[in-house]
Amino acid sequence: MDSTAQLLWGVVFGAIGLGFFVYGKKQKAIVPLMVGIALFIFPYFISDLYVLVIVGVGLVVLPYFVRI
Repeated sequence: MDSTAQLLWGVVFGAIGLGFFVYGKKQKAIVPLMVGIALFIFPYFISDLYVLVIVGVGLVVLPYFVRI
């Protein structure tokens, strides 16, 4: 991680991912469960701050549009 902002955004998306993961596990809903796991992992692989925020916000809103 190059900057403090990337670290903080990674923590924010990780915390949101934990919420999605717990919700998906309790409700046996696959989309929030997988989005939660993705939100845990993706900050490690993206080094650009703007791309990190865009991908994170996209993953956060994904369960609202995809219902399985």
